Amino acid sequence: MSALTDLTKRLRPGQVYRRKDLARWSTSVDRHLRQLVDTGRLEKVSGGLYLAPRKTRFGNAPAHDEKLVESFLGDDRFLLVSPNAYNGLGVGTTQLHNEPVVYNRKRHGRYKLDGRTYDFRMRTTVPSQLSQEVLLVDLLHNLGRLPEDKAEVLPRALSRARTMDKKRLARAVREFGSARAERLLAPVLHGAEG
Repeated sequence: MSALTDLTKRLRPGQVYRRKDLARWSTSVDRHLRQLVDTGRLEKVSGGLYLAPRKTRFGNAPAHDEKLVESFLGDDRFLLVSPNAYNGLGVGTTQLHNEPVVYNRKRHGRYKLDGRTYDFRMRTTVPSQLSQEVLLVDLLHNLGRLPEDKAEVLPRALSRARTMDKKRLARAVREFGSARAERLLAPVLHGAEG
């Protein structure tokens, strides 16, 4: 029982753990995980992924997206983007989306973690932060997936691009953009009016 007690003492509320990370503190990790899940000290959020619940007055709080995704990937090199953020660019997008996109270097596909679905998309390079420039490049890359009228959103997006810092926009296109985004932003980046 002391191995289970030792493992329990290492759990921090709100943290997400991989099975293999917990195995280093346990002599019988699968049995201990079952016991911790049965007693509510851990919640299984996906295959091999566990959350130490954080109690609130409304019940257990869900895991933070960043912690959940980082543990799932086993890597902190990812960019989590909610398509809802497009609405802040002021280009005419107004839809609300429930499925965050995770740009990363390891996984591709839709995965359900802690009851929420994430759209994982593999990229060779992933920006460390979500800037307005990266967000605009991402919007142009995903223009075909938007529910809004593309003929209305595109001119507004290009107009918005003209107000942005050209060096940062060019870097976002170079490091994160697709061929579509590069083609659409070429007139803005190279000085032609388009």
